[in-house]
Amino acid sequence: MSDSTTPTANLMEAIVSLAKRRGFVFASSEIYGGLNGFFDYGPLGTELKKNIRDCWWDDMVRRREDVVGLESSIIMHPKVWEASGHVAGFTDPLVDCKVSKQRYRADQLFFAAVVVDEKTVGYVSALESENTTGELQTAAEAFKRKKAIQGTLAPIVAKDMTEAREDEIPLIPSPATGEAGSLTAPRSFNMMFQTNVGAMTDASSVAYLRPETAQGMFVDFKNVVDTGRVKLPFGIAQIGKSFRNEITPRNFIFRSREFEQMEMEYFIHEDADWAKCHEEWIAWCEAWLKSIGLPDSHLSRYTHPKEKLAFYSRGTVDIMFNYPFGVQELWGIAARGNYDLTQHANASGKPQEIFDEATKKKFVPHVIEPAVGVDRIFLAVLCAAYAEEEVKDEKGNVEKRTVLRLSPRIAPVKVAVLPLLKNKEQLVGRAQALYTKLKRRYAVFYDEAGAIGRRYRRQDEIGTPWCVTIDFDTIEKPGDTFTLRERDSMQQQRITETELFALLEEQVY
Repeated sequence: MSDSTTPTANLMEAIVSLAKRRGFVFASSEIYGGLNGFFDYGPLGTELKKNIRDCWWDDMVRRREDVVGLESSIIMHPKVWEASGHVAGFTDPLVDCKVSKQRYRADQLFFAAVVVDEKTVGYVSALESENTTGELQTAAEAFKRKKAIQGTLAPIVAKDMTEAREDEIPLIPSPATGEAGSLTAPRSFNMMFQTNVGAMTDASSVAYLRPETAQGMFVDFKNVVDTGRVKLPFGIAQIGKSFRNEITPRNFIFRSREFEQMEMEYFIHEDADWAKCHEEWIAWCEAWLKSIGLPDSHLSRYTHPKEKLAFYSRGTVDIMFNYPFGVQELWGIAARGNYDLTQHANASGKPQEIFDEATKKKFVPHVIEPAVGVDRIFLAVLCAAYAEEEVKDEKGNVEKRTVLRLSPRIAPVKVAVLPLLKNKEQLVGRAQALYTKLKRRYAVFYDEAGAIGRRYRRQDEIGTPWCVTIDFDTIEKPGDTFTLRERDSMQQQRITETELFALLEEQVY
């Protein structure tokens, strides 16, 4: 967002507008009013998303010697999810408003006691946002004024509804109505989508759409070991769709009900230095995010406190990103011990062990799990790349430029080929010849409509790193050179076809 003149408060609105206008993301089933929590990716969004996946796969699998790939099915045997704990424990705390029929995740609905002169006089509530505490404080001040209560208002202490005492729940106002007494106590809500396999619709046919891709790597662990010629430490990586029936999908594509994950399970010896391995993978993930254009200034770490870890977890660190709606989790890296393989071994009766030649003993490997959502990275790169600025056109007039400063690695279009004039046969012919040669290897755009300045602006808005203009110097002067215009600096230089291909080879890897 460097050099952006767009206020943070309006940034998400601007990005959502651009995503729709330029064909990155559409609401799913939009002609029927849409379906909350589901999205379609348009022509440019499809390219950007594919590039993110391809970069991750190339760096995570193809360019490493210790990671192999897998593609497991979306619908698996229901016992997989029983063994993993998802059937019994994959739940979110749910709160209903009995008046408005609105439903909230309890850990995203906050409340605070209004305390005046050390006496609780009421409660206020607010949905989670980048300024939840400020909103609750403002609401407390308004409550005090409305009730004409005299005295000193204490700073509010924000809590989420999972922390509410039984006697407090009837006193907390609903965000939908502003009135107390309509919120239910939090209760568990399983987020897995249930379906049926086969012709019968009964208990025996119940199955689930997977809520994560990780279990596929665990249940196929022995198949990979037996066929893949792998040795510890090694990883199994997978990219695929997952489905969670989120109570409150929000923030555009950040939290949706259908999403895509890129996960890797890195198996290590039971006696290995897991903390060192964990840190190495955290650093790798941070470096990879920077390699696709996310700035270091927007990234941070959050270490889960020991008291909030799952009982089997040795440690979890989230790489956080500063989205316009606040700092949120982007990539989780967990040290999961040998819990998952042990669970599946116990439930299936099939051992999930590896034989250690050094000690002549069998053991169940431990695992480090870096797991990230493609859609969250997609949104992060849009947020980091989006900028609005004032620039001068070719006539010296000041105009606003909207630009996506996407890394060439992931930009949906790598280069645009532009003949200076569309009615000059020599210019058009040379431009089309270059376009044909480029598109054998790269995503390229050909545009001959409108003034050259307007064509540049269109490419800036979709993040194209370079524009190549076929002009009169190309056809009239020796050297067969083109004008190369760089997106971020808008600087121009003469370049040959050989130099252009060398530039793309270096930058688009």
